[in-house]
Order: sequence, then C-alpha cells, then structure tokens
Amino acid sequence: MFRRGWELWAAFVAAILITAVYGGVALFTRRIPPAREIFGLSLGIFGFIMMLMTEILYSLRKRSRLARWGRMSDWLSFHIFTGLVGPYMVLLHSSWKFNGLAGVITLFTIVIVASGFIGRYIYTRIPRTADGIEIEGGISKEALMQARRLMAWWHTIHIPIGMVLFAAAFVHAGGAIYYALYLR
Repeated sequence: MFRRGWELWAAFVAAILITAVYGGVALFTRRIPPAREIFGLSLGIFGFIMMLMTEILYSLRKRSRLARWGRMSDWLSFHIFTGLVGPYMVLLHSSWKFNGLAGVITLFTIVIVASGFIGRYIYTRIPRTADGIEIEGGISKEALMQARRLMAWWHTIHIPIGMVLFAAAFVHAGGAIYYALYLR
C-alpha cells in the first residue's frame, strides 16, 4: 500500500527538509538568500541537476534498448521525485524574483510541474503491471483507448514545454556564468 505514491511522500519530506534549511539560512542572515550567493547558487545548481536527471535518466531508460536496468515503475517514481524536488529547489534559488529570463523559466517550471501532475493522473488510469506494461483486461477497450489518446495529447504538450524550459535554463546558466566571470 505505501509503495504506491511513495515518491510524492518522499518529495514532500525532502521539500520540508529543504525549507527548514532555507528558513535557517534566512533567519541566520536575516534576509532571503540571494540567488548569486553560495547558498542560493547551490540550490539552483543542485535543483537544475535534479531536473536534468528527471529528464535524461528516465528518458534513457524508457527509450534505449540497451538501458534495461531497474523496473520502469521505479524509474517513473524517480522521475516524479526529482521532477518535484528539483523545481522546488530552483524556485527557492530564484529569491522570489520573477523578472526577465529567470521569470520565464520559473513560469515554464510551474507549467511543467503542473503538467506532470496531470500526466501522472492520466497514467494511473491505465492498468499496468509492476514493470509498467499496460494490461488489456480489467478496463473497457473504449476507456483504455480514451486514456491512451489523452496520454498522447499530454505528451505532445509536456515534452516540448520541457525542451523550451531546458533551453532557456541553459541560456540562463550561461548568462549567469558569463556575467559572473567576465563583467565583474
């Protein structure tokens, strides 16, 4: 029973711990941690790495014929966990300032996380084995086809938004490195 949805609970606990550390730093310094200083920068870097892991590792396991390590259901849980915790860390990295490219990236991050919740809901409507393989029985063919169509539509929205998000995030990181190193 606890196995189903563990990633949501783990992400919730991780977010509470990260929030506690963030709050401790804010209390100690008596200000919101700036994105350009070590703590805020660390949140952004580690959050972005988690977001990259969300996309790259799950996609590799899902699409590669050679990558057959672990069950797909476990990789989907990992995808959900890192897809929640990473964006939360990046949100904290923003120092609650949402202007310019960073604001656009934050908007795309919120959209992609919300889209992920929708996709998880659609995905759970399709009966599957523990390995993530669809089961034909137990649901009418009409409801199964409708869920598959919804999942296909969801993919056509979720994946391009994710690509735009990562492209913008790389531009942001490149710009931050450029300004930090060359225009100081």
